[in-house]
Amino acid sequence: MNECSIDQLKDIVARLTGPGGCPWDSKQTPETLSEYIIEESHELVSAIRYGTPDDVCEELGDVAFLLVTIAHHFEKQGKFTLDDVFKRNAAKMIHRHPHVFGDEKFESLDEQLRAWEALKKEEHQQEGKAAGMFDSLPRDLDPLARAYRIHAKASRVGFTWESDEDVEQQVEAEWLEYLDAQNRGDDAGVKHEIGDLVLTLAELGRRRGVKANEALDNANERFLSRFRRMEELACAQKRELGDMSLDEQNELWEQAKQEEAGQAPGQSAADAPLAKQSQAG
Repeated sequence: MNECSIDQLKDIVARLTGPGGCPWDSKQTPETLSEYIIEESHELVSAIRYGTPDDVCEELGDVAFLLVTIAHHFEKQGKFTLDDVFKRNAAKMIHRHPHVFGDEKFESLDEQLRAWEALKKEEHQQEGKAAGMFDSLPRDLDPLARAYRIHAKASRVGFTWESDEDVEQQVEAEWLEYLDAQNRGDDAGVKHEIGDLVLTLAELGRRRGVKANEALDNANERFLSRFRRMEELACAQKRELGDMSLDEQNELWEQAKQEEAGQAPGQSAADAPLAKQSQAG
């Protein structure tokens, strides 16, 4: 987006929120727009993962509009301008990348990330903000994304398992602790251990270059796609899924899964039906 485009968007926002503008836009505040930021950000992520470049372009524009609008509200209050936002972020990026904009040399990515955390802590101390490693981690961040960030940050100071095999063993240990809690009939313990299990799986994924949030989203999409196909197959038989037995539903699930993999029905059964094994594979 060039300067002319930014200025045009700023002018549109000023017109919409000013006298004679849009009644809805003029009533909005940074607080009321916060939920729309979350919603539009999710739409942007969906476009990136599942849409076209044109979809991404549109959703980026929607997010940009909200950001410019929020900055406009603060500018009217005399707090800061959009230009202040860009200048502040530019200064921050330059400060946190001394290996790019200065003469600093790092031997590894881990060393660079540790330096990033140190520089960030230094900035927060100078600004009088809480300087703990996790103080800047949003409390209302999606829990799976938050788990990933917790492990990523902790690993930068060396607080993590020494090897991937250690993490795998911890996953097994958490599973056994869950089974123990379940066998004891300890509902609070079951909840506790499932949380520990998911948290550890998030770290296992992180070490493999997999973000748990994205992996789960992909699994959700696979399930929904296969289930929609099950509904189509049931409709072709002039039946309702709810009237079918679990075995019959599993047959449709397996057919949908094989079609997804480009296999002829009955060609392969890598995963057993739901009654015998999880659907998630």
